[in-house]
Amino acid sequence: MRSNLFKKMLSGGIACALALSLTACVDQHPEDGGAEQDAVEASASVEAPRIIATSYATLLICDRLGLDLIAIPTTSGEVPEQYQGLPEIGTAMAPDAEAIALLEPTDVIGPDTLAENIEPTYQAAGVPYTFIDLQSVQGMYDSISMLGKKYGVQEEADALIAEYETTMAEFEAAIAGKDHPAVLVLMGLPGAYIECTPNSYVGSLVELAGAASVVQDDFMNFVSWNTEELLALDPDYILLTAHGLPDLAMEMFAEEFTTNDIWKHFRAVQEGHVYQLDYSLFGMSCTFDWPEALEVLREILYDGTYQAYDAEGAYLENAS
Repeated sequence: MRSNLFKKMLSGGIACALALSLTACVDQHPEDGGAEQDAVEASASVEAPRIIATSYATLLICDRLGLDLIAIPTTSGEVPEQYQGLPEIGTAMAPDAEAIALLEPTDVIGPDTLAENIEPTYQAAGVPYTFIDLQSVQGMYDSISMLGKKYGVQEEADALIAEYETTMAEFEAAIAGKDHPAVLVLMGLPGAYIECTPNSYVGSLVELAGAASVVQDDFMNFVSWNTEELLALDPDYILLTAHGLPDLAMEMFAEEFTTNDIWKHFRAVQEGHVYQLDYSLFGMSCTFDWPEALEVLREILYDGTYQAYDAEGAYLENAS
């Protein structure tokens, strides 16, 4: 059941940002760009591929696979040395399809969370594209395997997959025999929050860490349930992260947890099991920082060594 808060949020100024985020899970396999892509791929068999990455996460994947690019996204992240100075084609959420088309790419690679909004633009511009799954760690490595086969860099892809398997084996050994807690993940936006399901990246990380997400949905990455419903789920832990304008989102959480009395009835709040996550690690898409994020979850859920969230302190600090 959707809350009135969520309905207001959608009708407000942040609806545009959420339209790109609140999508159902899409096919993990690369999307077919149509007849234009078929023609380009035929010629690509004898010509060097002309690849463009449209998000920072895909940029880093291309770098680790050793792929040559002809253009990169506009990003605040550190651009790998081999791609510095290349033309920029706009942000991941709003790539410039006209500029992309002028570069005559053979493949434009981006995250599938944005496919629903961007695919029609690519089709209209006659741009060939591949959307990859970055909504989970497993999805990212499946995409790496696919790109390895597609571009003849299977050795590099296999090396990355081996790193993933080793990291997971070590993590699973470290938490073996420990209780698996129930977790509620809230993602904040300025003036509102939503709940992460296991279909989202942060929700998938929680389950990868051996915990159970109390909010489940067969299709949606995010939902908005009222606090009474959340209270009935009785999570052992509540985790807070943000999407876009994180400072404002965390100010919202501080006010919400300090002034809304219902949170005082949550067992997780009573036991001091509320934690603020680093949004650079726990964002919208999987990156190669996922082992660090997994280590944070281990400290929170199993070791008890991570600093708990002080909502009242944060609220007073923001008010001063």
